[in-house]
Amino acid sequence: MRFFTYSTLFVVSIFLSSVTSAACSFDVEVGDYLKFSTSSMTAEKSCETISINMKHTGKLPAKIMGHNWVLTKTADVQAVAMEGMRAGLVAKYVPPGDSRVIAVSDVIGGGESTTLVVSTASLTAGDDYTFFCSFPGHSYSMRGKFQVI
Repeated sequence: MRFFTYSTLFVVSIFLSSVTSAACSFDVEVGDYLKFSTSSMTAEKSCETISINMKHTGKLPAKIMGHNWVLTKTADVQAVAMEGMRAGLVAKYVPPGDSRVIAVSDVIGGGESTTLVVSTASLTAGDDYTFFCSFPGHSYSMRGKFQVI
């Protein structure tokens, strides 16, 4: 009986350790290329805030190969990215005051880092969110799925 109990606990612990867990903090790297170090993020709604810690490992300055991290509903990505090009670097390549933009980090260049803290109050578990870079031309390849559970 004791062997059965320990065996069951062992199997359950292995199963639980293999389940993907959500987080309240994410480390993201970007460089002199058009790619985030991750293509998906899962955040827990139980977190009051989530932190996105982004590091640019490249060498090019922000005005040439800058990157930021923008969160919107998936349906809004294309429009926000297109309108962001007109907004320019000073506005972080997002339309000022745009209610479709849930969060936006600073635009960073080679060797720079930034941390963005996002309140989860406006996020709904199960909604379809996408994170992307709004630097002109980057949003097509620099994007990923953002899930709230």
